[in-house]
Order: sequence, then C-alpha cells, then structure tokens
Amino acid sequence: MLVLSYPAPMFATNCWVISPGVGQECIIIDPGMPDISSEVTMLVEEYKLKPVAALLTHGHLDHTFSIVPLADGYGIPTYIHSEDRRFVSNPAGIHGPDLMAQLGDMNFSEPNDLRELKNAEVINLLDMKLTAIHAPGHTRGSTMFTLNEEILISGDVLFAGSIGRTDLPTGSASQMKETLIKKVLPLHDDLRVLPGHGPETTIKFERKNNPYLKELSS
Repeated sequence: MLVLSYPAPMFATNCWVISPGVGQECIIIDPGMPDISSEVTMLVEEYKLKPVAALLTHGHLDHTFSIVPLADGYGIPTYIHSEDRRFVSNPAGIHGPDLMAQLGDMNFSEPNDLRELKNAEVINLLDMKLTAIHAPGHTRGSTMFTLNEEILISGDVLFAGSIGRTDLPTGSASQMKETLIKKVLPLHDDLRVLPGHGPETTIKFERKNNPYLKELSS
C-alpha cells in the first residue's frame, strides 16, 4: 500500500494520501491550512494517482481548510461524521476565539458533495474496507478509520505518545477517556497508526508506551 503525507505548514497537520499503489486510485485525508491544495495535487500527480474520495477525521480548520478546492477540483465526495458536519462551513462553533480572530472575515463553505458518517459505517473504496469509528473527546464528531484492518487513521484522537486535547468547544475529557477505553484499547496490536499530527506509530507501541493508554489499561 502507498501511504504518502504532506504536513500542512500551520499546526503541522498530516494530510494523508493513500492508494493501493503508484498509478492507481487514492483517497485524501485531512487537508489542512493554509491552502495546500496545490501541494497535494503535485503529490497526486507525482505518483500518477486518481483521487476518488476525501475523509475528514473532524471539523477543526487545521484538518478541513483545503477540502473545498481539493474535493470540488477533483469532483469527489467528502466524508465527515454528522456531529462535525456543520463546522466545515461554520468553524467558529468549534474553535476558540483567538484562531477565529486571526482569520478575520474569511468565509467558509462545504464542498459540493459532503456526506455524513455514523459509527461503524463501512465505505468500500480502492478495493479497501474503510470502517468509521466514532471517537468523541477531541471534538464531538471526531472519527477514526480503519483500512482493511491494517491501518488506523486516528486523526487527533491518538498520537505517538499522546492524545488529542479536550479543552476546545465540543471537546470532553470524559468522552475522550471513554473513547480510549472502548474504541482504542480494543484495537489489535498490529494496526499501523497514521495520526493527525506527528510520526506514525502502532497500537502495540502505544499500548506499551503511551502514558494515557498505560494508565487506563493498568
């Protein structure tokens, strides 16, 4: 499997591009900010890929900022959990005032084809089985995805050595704890984890080394 990433300049958010191989169809995940659509397009063209869908792990701007030019430019559907859909076009409801003040009067909109996901919903793309795992805590609609039970796209739920913050609007420390216990810890060790920020890891490594998971499993 071909796994490519482009860390967006603001907040170093990982935009993942995943495909079965060079010259084949691909999915785009969490294109961040500022507008990185040109850089992602160059990456797609370098490997002769054809985007067929985009996934958003949650509604924060550092994961959604470039979705309109990419999704509409390629004419592909975008998937996001129903709880976070409204924030794609109205990000003020999910961010603190400081970031929104920096953005001034900038306007936001949904991509043309935005589709809502629910927990355990399965999407079949690229001959791969993508399963949505609703994982609230960082935001109410935070979602992880498994691909063929080989890869976990963890968004801002699980990082190498850490977890996502819970102090922004719709975040919840108690929901995050429940997510870690019921959604993350049961995952199998061999899953390759592609987080929203930082280096990739595995469930096995995090189970043994991540202080948040160690505390909950002791």
